[in-house]
Amino acid sequence: MGQQLSDAVATLSGVGPARQKGLAELGINTIADLLTYYPFRYEDLQVKDVNEIADQEKVTLKGTVASEPVLARFGRKKNRLNFRLLIDHDVYMVTFFNQPYLMKQIETGQDLAVYGKWDATRSSLTGMKIINPNNADSAFGSIYPASKTVKQGTIQKMIKQAYELYAPVITDIVPANLRAKYRLLPRRKMIHDMHFPASQADSTAARRSATYEEFLLFQMQMQVLKQTDATTNGIAIAYDNDRLKAFIKTLPFELTHAQKRVVNEICLDLKSPKHMNRLLQGDVGSGKTIVAAIVMYAAITAGYQAALMAPTEILAEQHANNLAQVFADTDVNVALLTGATKPAARKTLLAALAAGEINLLIGTHALIQDGVTYVNLGLVITDEQHRFGVNQRAAFRQKGGQPDALAMTATPIPRTLAITAYGEMDVSEIDELPAGRQPIQTTWVRSNQANSALSFVHQQIDNGSQAYVVTPLIEESETLDVKNAEALSANLQEYFGASVKVGLLHGRMKPEEKDAVMAAFKAGDIQLLVSTTVIEVGVDVKNATIMMIYDADRFGLAQLHQLRGRVGRGTKASYCILVADPKNQQGIERMQIMTQTTNGFVLAQKDLELRGAGDVLGVKQSGMPEFKVGDPIADLTVLQVAQQDAHAIVQQPDWQSQPDNRALAAYLSQKLATVGTLD
Repeated sequence: MGQQLSDAVATLSGVGPARQKGLAELGINTIADLLTYYPFRYEDLQVKDVNEIADQEKVTLKGTVASEPVLARFGRKKNRLNFRLLIDHDVYMVTFFNQPYLMKQIETGQDLAVYGKWDATRSSLTGMKIINPNNADSAFGSIYPASKTVKQGTIQKMIKQAYELYAPVITDIVPANLRAKYRLLPRRKMIHDMHFPASQADSTAARRSATYEEFLLFQMQMQVLKQTDATTNGIAIAYDNDRLKAFIKTLPFELTHAQKRVVNEICLDLKSPKHMNRLLQGDVGSGKTIVAAIVMYAAITAGYQAALMAPTEILAEQHANNLAQVFADTDVNVALLTGATKPAARKTLLAALAAGEINLLIGTHALIQDGVTYVNLGLVITDEQHRFGVNQRAAFRQKGGQPDALAMTATPIPRTLAITAYGEMDVSEIDELPAGRQPIQTTWVRSNQANSALSFVHQQIDNGSQAYVVTPLIEESETLDVKNAEALSANLQEYFGASVKVGLLHGRMKPEEKDAVMAAFKAGDIQLLVSTTVIEVGVDVKNATIMMIYDADRFGLAQLHQLRGRVGRGTKASYCILVADPKNQQGIERMQIMTQTTNGFVLAQKDLELRGAGDVLGVKQSGMPEFKVGDPIADLTVLQVAQQDAHAIVQQPDWQSQPDNRALAAYLSQKLATVGTLD
C-alpha cells in the first residue's frame, strides 16, 4: 500500500504515545491533519535597517557581537542575558530573558542575527530567538497554534519531516477545471507555501488556494448531506391542530407576526415525512423560547417525546423553570437532566423517560449520554446551537429514529452568511420584537466621563434596579484578567459604599462558585455584578436594567449586542453604557452604530462591512462552523462561490464517477465515513 496521507502521525520519528496524545488534543491524528495544520501568522525574519523600525515592532537585526555576554540571575529560575551588537558603527544592547543556554551561541566578534522586539526609546532589542544567518529559506517563520504539551518548535520540525516524507503522495482534490478557472496552486505547492513561503506573495497565493479548497470541501459535505436528507425518511408528526390552537390561546400574550410565520414553517416540516433540519435565528429577546414551546407541544400531541438541549446548566435550569410554567395546565410532563442531577433522582428520571412518562426532557449534553433512553423521540431542539459539535448533534439523531431537528441561535448572522455557512439547513428568522419590550437606550462615553456614568448607575440602583459591569478578557494573561476584575470590583464597592453589594464573576472560578454568584444576583442579594466572562447568552434577570461595558472597543459588535441583551428583559426602561477610547475611525464608527440601532441583524451586517480580518468577534462566537484557514466573514465571497460550485457538482448525474471528480468523491466518502452522519 505504500505511504498515504491517512497514515497515523505515529509513523513519524519521535512520536511516542505521549506526543501522540498531545497532538490528538490539537486535532492532529493523521499526516493529512498535520500537513493541513496551517500557521496562523508568519514572522518576518528578513533583516531590517535600524532607522526604519517602529517602536515595539518585531524585527530581525544583524550585526557583530561587540561584548562578552553577561548572565545575571534574579529571583527563582529567572535570569537575564545581555550583550552588545555592533550594527553600522553603532552599538545596541540586546537582552534575552530566561534563555541562559544561548550563552554558548554568543561569541565576541562573530556575526549574529537576532529576532526580537525593538524598544525605540532605549534603542535596544528584547531578543526572542537567534537566527542562523546562513539559512536562506527562513525569511518567513511560520507560527502555529501550540499547546502546553506540544511546543511551537516541535510542530515546526514535525511538519518539515512530514512534508519531506509525504510530498510525493500529495495529490489534488479540487477538480482540475475549477483549479484552472480560479488560478489555484496545485495542492503539493499550496501545502509547501503555506508552511514554508519564500515571500509574502507566495504565502498569499497559498492561503487563497487553501481557503477555496477548505470551503469547497465543506460545501460538498453540506450538499451531500442535503441530498441524503432529501432521500432519508424522517418522521411525519401528525400533530393535533385543534389542541395546538387551544394551547396558543392560553398564552398570556399575542404572538408577533414573525413568531406566527416561524411556527407555521416549523409545523409544516414536522408534518412532512422528510427529516427536518432547520435553524431558527431570532434576535436577543425576540421570543424564540415560546416558539420552541409551541412546536414541542405539537410533537407531544402526536404522542412523541421532545428534548431541549442547552449549553450550560444555568440555561437548562432556566428553560426548565420557564417551560414548567408555560405547560402548567397541560398534560406535558417536564423534567430536567444535567450533570448536577443526583444519582438517585437520575435513576428515577431515566426509568420514567424510558417508560414514556416524561414527554419533555430539558438538559445539557447529559441528554445524549449512554443510558439515556427515549421511547419515541420525535423532536430535538438545541439552543445556542453553535456550542455543540457535529458529533453531539449526530448522537441525538441516533437516540431516536431520525428525530426532527431544530437549532436555535440568538447570534444574528446575516442571511447571506447563514444560508451559505449552514448550507444543509433551512433558515427561519424571527425579525421583530414582542410588544411591550422596552427599547434599550445605549450611550457611549469616553473613560474620563466614566464617573458621571457611575453616578447614573447609583441612581438606578437606589431606585431598586440591578446592574452588570463587564470588563474584557485580555487574552495574554488569565491572572492579569482576574486581578483587573478584582481591582475593578473593589473600586466599585468603595465607590458605592456599604449600601450596594458588589459581586464578581471570572473565568478562574469553579462552576459551583459561578452558579452561587448568579443565584445571588437573581435573588437580588447582589445589586451590581462585575464580570470578565461574557454573561451567559439567555441569562434572564428581569430586574437588571443597566449593562455597563468597560473597554467596549475590545469587543465585537455581535458580542456587545449579546451583552446588551442581558438587560431590557422586564418592563422597566433599560440602559447600556459603553466606556471606550477607540484608537481609530473604525473603532469610533462601531461605537456610534451601537448607539444608533438595537437590531442585531443590522449590526451583524455592519460587522461584515466593517470587519478587518481578525477584528471583531471570533468565528467561534458567531455561530459559524470552524475553519482552519478561511474566515467565513472576511472571505464571504469565496464561501459563496464555493457553495455555488459544490451545488453545480452534485447536480450532475453520477458526478462521483466523472474523472475530474474522482479524487473529490474519494475524499468525501472517507470524510463522511469517519464522522458518521455529519449533520
